[in-house]
Amino acid sequence: MTKITAAEVNNLRKTTGAGMMDCKKALVEAEGNFDLAIEILRKQGQKVAAKRADRESTEGAAIAIVNADNTEGAVIVLGCETDFVGKNESFVNLAKELAQRALNSSSKEALMNADFGGITVQEKLIEQTGVIGEKIELSAFEKISAPFVGSYIHSGKIATIVGLSAKVDGAEEVAKDVAMQAAAMNPLALNENSVDQSVIDKEIEIAKDQLRQEGKPEAMLDKIAEGKIKRFFKDNTLVNQDFIKDSKVSVAKYVKSIGDVEVVDFKRVALG
Repeated sequence: MTKITAAEVNNLRKTTGAGMMDCKKALVEAEGNFDLAIEILRKQGQKVAAKRADRESTEGAAIAIVNADNTEGAVIVLGCETDFVGKNESFVNLAKELAQRALNSSSKEALMNADFGGITVQEKLIEQTGVIGEKIELSAFEKISAPFVGSYIHSGKIATIVGLSAKVDGAEEVAKDVAMQAAAMNPLALNENSVDQSVIDKEIEIAKDQLRQEGKPEAMLDKIAEGKIKRFFKDNTLVNQDFIKDSKVSVAKYVKSIGDVEVVDFKRVALG
């Protein structure tokens, strides 16, 4: 039998993240061939992934990242099955490495096909499924570009990015505050124009049904429902919401406090 040294086992462990015993078994099976041992571990990951494909990956790590000049941002969720794995340092570091690659990817599909140390991200996730023993998947990917992009992460469970229309003094603090607002209040859309018409129609119908049950005259329904829709926009669109740090002003008005600036985009991802 080929003699496997501790140094070889340790090298394979550093390369793949697999446990010491799994690395030793793979090297023994591969008769000391390092590349073949890696392949054996990847096939092990494929088997685990197939077995756990129907599991829910509602835990994990939500990551937000912005490029060096604050003109692009990305948010991802790397999902797993348990909170224990989701808080593991190596798992979080993997999520951060994926987020870094997300900045250079145009879509989720492009990210899954991006290079990760000689293999694709997709293959890396399968490999790590075998290492960790849980279903691992990229469950969310969003990206924006703007003159200034800021970000916020809440407890590793919610990640947001916000785009402002100009890079001015105070933009960093304001973008972070608005990203925090998006994380806390989970707005449906950026503004009134961003709300899908089918959602508006449904809300109008709900409002009218409530008014009929209250005995309001049919002739008054449209006018009263119009007021309810305005309230719906105020509660559910980011720029119209009351600012969480000062409820006397809207988010849009708060952003204007640093100049002729407005929020042009945002993305929010969360576990589960």
